[in-house]
Amino acid sequence: MFADAFLNAEVLAEAWPLLWMGLVQTVLLSLLVVPVGVLGGLLLALLSLARSRPLRWAVAAWVDVFRALPPLVLLVLVYSGLPFAGVEVSAWGAVAIGFFLNTGAYYGEILRAGIASVPPGQMEAARSLGLTRARALRLVVLPQAVRNVLPDLLSNTLEVVKLTSIAAVVALPELLFQARQAQSLSYNATPILAAAALYFALLWPLVRLLSRLENRAPPQRTA
Repeated sequence: MFADAFLNAEVLAEAWPLLWMGLVQTVLLSLLVVPVGVLGGLLLALLSLARSRPLRWAVAAWVDVFRALPPLVLLVLVYSGLPFAGVEVSAWGAVAIGFFLNTGAYYGEILRAGIASVPPGQMEAARSLGLTRARALRLVVLPQAVRNVLPDLLSNTLEVVKLTSIAAVVALPELLFQARQAQSLSYNATPILAAAALYFALLWPLVRLLSRLENRAPPQRTA
């Protein structure tokens, strides 16, 4: 009974074209939302360094708001709410906007912490060599900041890729959406289990890389 309900080879063969199309869409979604989130986070991290205190407060408020809002609610609000304001947004556009707002806030906090971890003397040394503040940030501070928080960046990226499954609520045919379609046609749970296996195959290399980076991280000194 269990094998027939969850490991039905005939159902899997029939569902495979849908699952494959869903996997392709999930990969494409990931290639969209991860760079969008990283760029949004980098922008927020740089704005948090502004000399203007009101601007820093505004950035902090922005980050708090979009970290607190559930991403699913945010996605539905963008996709279903903006049309009431006369702004039509496609499913892909809604996902891009929603992930930019939500995951950008998380990436921003990670990158801000990474920048803060770089000793101030690095910036001072770069400026003494004649680099502008912008070039010093780009060439000296940011590479060190990214290296310091690389495990956190990868961990957040892992969560972002898993979060692409919420795109199903706006009828974007990613892996979970297609698996549920196949399940509704077959009245069998095999497509859902197959989707879980495909998510595992997609994300397992990143999980192993993250584990290796975490194991290589030097132990923190205690006072």
